[in-house]
Amino acid sequence: MTRSYYRGAAGALIVFDLTDRDSFNHLPKWCDDARSLGNRNITVMLVGNKCDLKEKRAVQLLESSQFAQSYDAMLLETSALTGEHVDEVFLKCARSILNKIESGEIDPNTFLGVTAPKKPINKDSDSQPRSSFCGCCCRLFRRCFGGGSDSDSKKN
Repeated sequence: MTRSYYRGAAGALIVFDLTDRDSFNHLPKWCDDARSLGNRNITVMLVGNKCDLKEKRAVQLLESSQFAQSYDAMLLETSALTGEHVDEVFLKCARSILNKIESGEIDPNTFLGVTAPKKPINKDSDSQPRSSFCGCCCRLFRRCFGGGSDSDSKKN
Protein backbone atom coordinates (compact mmCIF):
# COMPACT_ATOMS: atom_id res chain seq x y z
CA MET A 1 0.00 0.00 0.00
CA THR A 2 1.19 3.51 -0.72
CA ARG A 3 2.01 4.98 2.66
CA SER A 4 1.00 8.50 1.59
CA TYR A 5 -2.65 7.39 1.62
CA TYR A 6 -2.59 7.52 5.42
CA ARG A 7 -1.10 11.00 5.70
CA GLY A 8 -3.38 13.06 7.92
CA ALA A 9 -6.27 10.60 7.55
CA ALA A 10 -8.98 10.62 10.21
CA GLY A 11 -10.03 7.07 9.35
CA ALA A 12 -8.61 3.95 7.74
CA LEU A 13 -10.49 0.92 6.43
CA ILE A 14 -8.01 -1.92 6.32
CA VAL A 15 -9.46 -4.84 4.39
CA PHE A 16 -8.12 -8.37 4.64
CA ASP A 17 -9.28 -11.64 3.10
CA LEU A 18 -10.79 -14.10 5.58
CA THR A 19 -9.86 -16.94 3.22
CA ASP A 20 -6.20 -15.94 2.94
CA ARG A 21 -4.00 -16.27 6.04
CA ASP A 22 -1.24 -14.22 4.38
CA SER A 23 -3.46 -11.14 4.10
CA PHE A 24 -4.27 -11.41 7.83
CA ASN A 25 -0.56 -11.71 8.61
CA HIS A 26 0.03 -8.31 6.94
CA LEU A 27 -2.37 -6.52 9.31
CA PRO A 28 0.27 -5.53 11.90
CA LYS A 29 2.26 -3.63 9.27
CA TRP A 30 -0.82 -1.93 7.81
CA CYS A 31 -2.13 -0.98 11.27
CA ASP A 32 1.27 0.35 12.33
CA ASP A 33 1.44 2.46 9.14
CA ALA A 34 -2.06 3.84 9.75
CA ARG A 35 -1.22 4.76 13.35
CA SER A 36 2.17 6.30 12.57
CA LEU A 37 1.23 8.13 9.36
CA GLY A 38 -2.42 9.07 9.90
CA ASN A 39 -4.01 11.55 12.27
CA ARG A 40 -2.86 10.79 15.81
CA ASN A 41 -6.46 9.87 16.72
CA ILE A 42 -7.16 7.91 13.55
CA THR A 43 -10.13 5.54 13.55
CA VAL A 44 -8.98 2.14 12.31
CA MET A 45 -11.60 -0.27 11.03
CA LEU A 46 -10.45 -3.78 10.17
CA VAL A 47 -12.65 -5.36 7.54
CA GLY A 48 -12.55 -9.13 7.13
CA ASN A 49 -13.94 -9.72 3.66
CA LYS A 50 -15.42 -12.90 2.13
CA CYS A 51 -17.39 -13.97 5.21
CA ASP A 52 -19.75 -15.72 2.78
CA LEU A 53 -17.05 -18.32 2.01
CA LYS A 54 -17.36 -20.18 5.31
CA GLU A 55 -15.88 -23.42 3.95
CA LYS A 56 -12.71 -21.61 2.78
CA ARG A 57 -12.23 -19.54 5.91
CA ALA A 58 -8.59 -19.32 7.08
CA VAL A 59 -8.99 -16.67 9.81
CA GLN A 60 -11.43 -17.29 12.66
CA LEU A 61 -13.53 -14.54 14.26
CA LEU A 62 -11.96 -15.03 17.69
CA GLU A 63 -8.46 -14.53 16.29
CA SER A 64 -9.34 -11.42 14.28
CA SER A 65 -11.30 -10.00 17.24
CA GLN A 66 -8.32 -10.44 19.56
CA PHE A 67 -6.05 -8.80 17.01
CA ALA A 68 -8.45 -5.85 16.58
CA GLN A 69 -8.67 -5.40 20.34
CA SER A 70 -4.88 -5.46 20.70
CA TYR A 71 -4.59 -2.69 18.08
CA ASP A 72 -7.51 -0.65 19.46
CA ALA A 73 -9.32 -1.10 16.16
CA MET A 74 -12.90 -1.87 15.24
CA LEU A 75 -13.67 -5.07 13.34
CA LEU A 76 -16.45 -6.11 11.00
CA GLU A 77 -16.72 -9.09 8.71
CA THR A 78 -18.24 -8.42 5.32
CA SER A 79 -19.06 -9.98 2.01
CA ALA A 80 -18.55 -7.81 -1.04
CA LEU A 81 -20.36 -10.52 -3.01
CA THR A 82 -23.58 -10.45 -0.97
CA GLY A 83 -23.21 -6.93 0.46
CA GLU A 84 -23.43 -8.25 4.03
CA HIS A 85 -22.32 -5.58 6.53
CA VAL A 86 -20.72 -3.38 3.84
CA ASP A 87 -22.83 -0.34 4.71
CA GLU A 88 -22.14 -0.83 8.42
CA VAL A 89 -18.39 -0.55 7.83
CA PHE A 90 -18.73 2.96 6.44
CA LEU A 91 -21.39 4.02 8.94
CA LYS A 92 -19.43 2.85 11.99
CA CYS A 93 -16.21 4.44 10.77
CA ALA A 94 -17.97 7.72 9.93
CA ARG A 95 -19.78 7.71 13.29
CA SER A 96 -16.50 7.17 15.14
CA ILE A 97 -14.82 10.02 13.26
CA LEU A 98 -17.78 12.32 13.90
CA ASN A 99 -17.70 11.48 17.63
CA LYS A 100 -14.00 12.33 17.69
CA ILE A 101 -14.67 15.65 15.95
CA GLU A 102 -17.44 16.50 18.41
CA SER A 103 -15.27 15.59 21.41
CA GLY A 104 -12.36 17.65 20.10
CA GLU A 105 -10.03 14.68 19.56
CA ILE A 106 -9.88 15.49 15.84
CA ASP A 107 -9.82 18.98 14.33
CA PRO A 108 -11.78 18.82 11.07
CA ASN A 109 -9.97 21.91 9.84
CA THR A 110 -6.69 20.03 9.56
CA PHE A 111 -7.67 16.86 7.68
CA LEU A 112 -4.97 15.68 5.29
CA GLY A 113 -2.55 18.08 6.91
CA VAL A 114 -4.19 21.07 5.20
CA THR A 115 -5.58 23.86 7.33
CA ALA A 116 -9.00 24.93 6.12
CA PRO A 117 -10.70 28.20 7.02
CA LYS A 118 -12.23 27.78 10.47
CA LYS A 119 -15.99 27.83 10.68
CA PRO A 120 -18.00 27.03 13.78
CA ILE A 121 -19.78 23.79 14.48
CA ASN A 122 -23.47 24.53 13.90
CA LYS A 123 -26.32 23.20 15.97
CA ASP A 124 -29.67 22.73 14.22
CA SER A 125 -32.95 23.02 16.09
CA ASP A 126 -33.00 19.23 16.48
CA SER A 127 -29.70 19.47 18.43
CA GLN A 128 -27.84 17.36 15.88
CA PRO A 129 -24.33 18.84 15.64
CA ARG A 130 -23.14 19.43 12.11
CA SER A 131 -19.85 20.63 10.86
CA SER A 132 -19.98 23.24 8.12
CA PHE A 133 -16.31 23.22 7.18
CA CYS A 134 -16.67 21.41 3.87
CA GLY A 135 -19.06 19.70 1.53
CA CYS A 136 -18.08 16.10 0.87
CA CYS A 137 -17.77 14.44 4.28
CA CYS A 138 -20.46 16.65 5.78
CA ARG A 139 -22.94 15.36 3.20
CA LEU A 140 -22.07 11.83 4.29
CA PHE A 141 -22.47 12.72 7.97
CA ARG A 142 -25.79 14.47 7.36
CA ARG A 143 -27.21 11.52 5.43
CA CYS A 144 -25.93 8.97 7.96
CA PHE A 145 -26.87 10.82 11.11
CA GLY A 146 -30.04 12.71 10.22
CA GLY A 147 -28.67 16.22 9.95
CA GLY A 148 -30.35 17.03 6.64
CA SER A 149 -30.66 15.74 3.13
CA ASP A 150 -27.98 15.59 0.50
CA SER A 151 -29.72 18.39 -1.40
CA ASP A 152 -29.48 20.60 1.72
CA SER A 153 -25.73 20.06 1.88
CA LYS A 154 -25.22 21.01 -1.78
CA LYS A 155 -25.91 24.60 -0.74
CA ASN A 156 -22.50 24.67 1.05
